[in-house]
Amino acid sequence: MAALALVGAVLTGAAACGGGGGETGDSGKSAKETGADGKPSASTPADDAGESGDAPDPAGSGGTGALSRRDLTALAFTDGEKIGKYTAGEFTLGAPLGEDYTADPATCQPLVSLAKGATAFDPVSEVHRNVDVTEEMLGTTVAVQLRSYNGDGAASVMKALGAAGKACAGGFVENRAVAKGQYLKVEPVKAPDHGDEAQAYRFTILDVRGTLKLYEYLTVVRSGTTTLSFRADITDTKDIGKVPEEVITAQWKKFEAGAKG
Repeated sequence: MAALALVGAVLTGAAACGGGGGETGDSGKSAKETGADGKPSASTPADDAGESGDAPDPAGSGGTGALSRRDLTALAFTDGEKIGKYTAGEFTLGAPLGEDYTADPATCQPLVSLAKGATAFDPVSEVHRNVDVTEEMLGTTVAVQLRSYNGDGAASVMKALGAAGKACAGGFVENRAVAKGQYLKVEPVKAPDHGDEAQAYRFTILDVRGTLKLYEYLTVVRSGTTTLSFRADITDTKDIGKVPEEVITAQWKKFEAGAKG
């Protein structure tokens, strides 16, 4: 009974914080829609998320410097693709962390999501994949999300993420429609040596009942006008230590090879 109670509490906490799916687009925080100067976002907003959680751009064009959704799809994991013990798939109910996820203070928003509205720079196109171990119902899950931006949008997003990592080191609150999640600590951890730049963080999160500590990891890699983000969590109080390296490496190699081709 104690084990069942623990699982129930963790499930409740995990649903309220971090990587749960089932919302439209990872995709959109209701943070600022304009830049600090009050001007509209520098990029062209994508349309509503598609059934697989990919945000379509109707013309197939990525805009100035950005990759199109078609391009990103070709560079992302395919449905059913194997990465060691992990299997990639599409989010059937929309990408995780939808528009009802916000951060308080708003400065911390990029740590919750890099979706539309999280910063002054919105992605033009985005593709989302769920990576997990099929046989493990409560095992490690990784949300792999590729986003492409116009101009220097990707670099600016990374700056906003870095600023959030410093400003929110002591914690913040993640709000969603039905619950709140208290991030107790944000710690920088070793980032992979991929792309033009990369950042990685470890989150310590208090479950919604205020009794259990949960852990999540976020790694974001930028290559030119595109970001590749990896958010890993587990429905348990176990600390998984990092985003699984094999998932990051496999996605990076596929992206790098396709981008060069």
